[in-house]
Amino acid sequence: MARRPLPRILNNGSASITRGREFARTAADNATDVLHPLITVTRGLRLLAGAGRQKWAATPKDKRGPTLFSVAACVLLVALIPYGSVLALVTVMGAAAWKGRERTPVKTGPDEAQTRRLRSLYEALVPYFSVADDPSPLFAHGAHWDKVFSGYEFDANGRLTRLQVTYPAYFTDSEAASRIRIEQLLHAKSGRGREYHFAWNEEGNQLVMNVLDALPTSIGAQRFVTAPGETVLGFTDGDAVQRTVPVNDGGATRDAPPVVWRTGARSTEPHLLVVGQPGSGTTTLMRSIALQALQHGDILIVEGSGTGEYACLTGRDGVLAVECGLAGALATLEWAVHETERRLIAANRARQSGHPAPDDTKRPLWILLDRPSILGHLAAADAKPDPQELLQVPLRHGRAANVTVVMTDQFDSLDTLGETVRTHTRARVVLGDCSRDQVEVVLGTEPHTTPAPDVPPGRGYARLGTGPVLRLQVPATPDPYDEATSEAQRQAVLGLLPGRQAPAEETAPVGGVPDPAMPCAVAVKDVAVRD
Repeated sequence: MARRPLPRILNNGSASITRGREFARTAADNATDVLHPLITVTRGLRLLAGAGRQKWAATPKDKRGPTLFSVAACVLLVALIPYGSVLALVTVMGAAAWKGRERTPVKTGPDEAQTRRLRSLYEALVPYFSVADDPSPLFAHGAHWDKVFSGYEFDANGRLTRLQVTYPAYFTDSEAASRIRIEQLLHAKSGRGREYHFAWNEEGNQLVMNVLDALPTSIGAQRFVTAPGETVLGFTDGDAVQRTVPVNDGGATRDAPPVVWRTGARSTEPHLLVVGQPGSGTTTLMRSIALQALQHGDILIVEGSGTGEYACLTGRDGVLAVECGLAGALATLEWAVHETERRLIAANRARQSGHPAPDDTKRPLWILLDRPSILGHLAAADAKPDPQELLQVPLRHGRAANVTVVMTDQFDSLDTLGETVRTHTRARVVLGDCSRDQVEVVLGTEPHTTPAPDVPPGRGYARLGTGPVLRLQVPATPDPYDEATSEAQRQAVLGLLPGRQAPAEETAPVGGVPDPAMPCAVAVKDVAVRD
């Protein structure tokens, strides 16, 4: 039996329907393009009408009459002005077109990956910010995180750079151990390898975590814009201090926030203690302080390590002695004790007689000791007094006599520091890779930042008295006689050194200071002078 062909409508029906759909879609697109201005204006008129209704509903009933009268008066005035109706129509259409324009929707809120990260972080904080008998807990397993994370920011890699957490009022935020647990958790969950700052607002029950940028290491030795009695220890974060100084950074001049240490008769922290690990930059900081102190005062240097790190200062104007031996160090410090007493007596006599203090008591005297613990071990072996015992008078009475003591040592020698040194060195600096406990031992409190993943030389923390703990980067001040020093840094340091003393002046008193050749002999290693 032969097969009969299908009707034509069934054979070509699919193609006809497809062509019809394409034609209808094309016609709709063309109509939309043609009528797009009308659609935009209509949408704008609808939005303007809605805004007008909301404004009318928000107007108090006692003010609706005057408002309606003012609107009617404006309409009448526009109608009486030549071409006023046309101008009003054009204005309304333009406003409607602007109001009804299509806007690209602004993406708000985190994406899926960021949401998962915030959710994971919220679940990790639940055991620390919740208790079993809380009737309305902020943190609970399965709850949403948006009610406690009021602010958050992510970088291009999807890692958190800022987070604001609202925690319950019963959390023990006044206890350091509780805060440290939360900081360690946020540090681990937000990504290691970065430095975080934590700001606790105990009054508002909020914690703000920020990722800190690395402090620049490109600032080298130079003349800083400071007043007499001010010493730049290094540079810190811009929001940590209220002052900036112009610096030369990589050939360009910019403003940098300094950590300024003030000395003198009105200073509350007249002496400085610097503690660090080997190679952390303590000698660099001491060399930077010496170059700044020579602008307005005289310095004595006692180097316990005996490596000749301060040979570039030997024989310079204002450098009274550079000692690296035990006998010379003891003689130098003994002279410093007598000089401090002499200044106190001279200033006291001048005040009693109604005269100003003598000029030789006003010139600052700096006593710089690098690794005095080594000399203490040598003194104990030779049955001689510890050099720290000779520092009691300069430390206790140095502020009144314009005598400043700066000491540097390492963590393994902290137990050798005497009580007088610990009490009177209220300005503290910690350099190098160290734990939070080590920082707390020296500074008296823990920093509000996590340890830096990569610690360059001169990087650490500073605290002046009872002030906050500040991040610190010491300006690069290497030994100009070291072969590893670059030529640019060598010339920068050599340019800051004062001129050499004339042979006739080496045995003459300098500014009322006794003869350096007597009790304060210069005992340095034989280092070739190459500048």
